[in-house]
Order: sequence, then structure tokens, then C-alpha cells
Amino acid sequence: MKILCEISVRHVHISKEHVEILFGKGHQLKFVRELSQPGQFLASERVELVTAKSTIKNVAVLGPERTQTQVEISRTDCFALGLKNVPVRQSGNLVDSPAIILRTEKGEVKIDSGVIVAQRHIHMDTKTAKDNGFKDGQIISVKFGGSRGGTLNNTVVRVHDNFAPAVHIDSDEGNALGFCSGEVEILA
Repeated sequence: MKILCEISVRHVHISKEHVEILFGKGHQLKFVRELSQPGQFLASERVELVTAKSTIKNVAVLGPERTQTQVEISRTDCFALGLKNVPVRQSGNLVDSPAIILRTEKGEVKIDSGVIVAQRHIHMDTKTAKDNGFKDGQIISVKFGGSRGGTLNNTVVRVHDNFAPAVHIDSDEGNALGFCSGEVEILA
């Protein structure tokens, strides 16, 4: 099976409460463009990620608002920020993850547990998963072509009625494989 693969760079998902602290009371995230997953979008807002060691500026905010704020970064970003023991996890699994400060010109928020390196994953709608024999939570491998190609194991399948088929890897993984975007082969 061949499927679209996208590189997910550092970004944040923000709760309504934190949107108002960072951008002002009553503020709503401003739509810039749709992302591959239905209902998800790039917002015009940007934040700084702040630690005792360093700051990364101009970090993308993705909408819509979430129930809890989370920061998704690469392992390289962890080194730059001086964050140790950042877990590789699926989105939303933030237990015992490091703290970080989000800052804008209007405010700042300290997130006590909210930083992860996103586990590489493949989104599949229910029909695509069923038609191809995949199940939610299944661990598969993804094969990349090209001069630096290779196979990434331990890719989790995430199935939901509203998902569109797409593999998501982070910028470190994409750089290691010399991959920008395009189709990849799924190996069951």
C-alpha cells in the first residue's frame, strides 16, 4: 500500500484558556490553511518555547483549540532547549512529560506536563483501515525510497472515521531519510 507521508515540524496545540492568556481575552485562532487531517488547520498565531537554557521563537500553532495544551518537538529541539527525558508518545499522552513555558507579547503560560516527541504514526479512516487489514494501535513499518531511503519501524496506526490517510514523521526522521514529502510504502 502506498500513502502520502508528511513531515510534522515543531508545533503546539493550545487550550481555550491558554489561547486567551497568550493572545487576549476572547481571542480565537485565525485560520491560515487546512492541514491534511479534516478539521485541523495552521493558525496565524505563533509562540515562543522557553526553557532555562534556550528559546525557540516563531513556533506554529495548530487549530482548533484542544482540551489541553501540548507541545510537539523533535529530539533535536529537545537538545536545543536543554530538555531531557522527553518521551516519544502519541498525541495527547502527556503524563510525566517535561514542563515548558509558552510566551507571546501578550502573556505567558507554564505547562507543567506537556512536551512530547510525537511517535511516528499513520492516520487512516475506518474504511481504508478495514479494506487494507489494519487496526487501531497496530504497529507497522514504513518504507522510504530515495538515495537515503530506509524503513522506519514502530509506526503506530491510528484509525478514526474522520481521519484522512497520511503518515506523519518528524523533521529529524525526514532529514535522516532525505525525505521532504510524497508517497511511501506501508509494510504490514
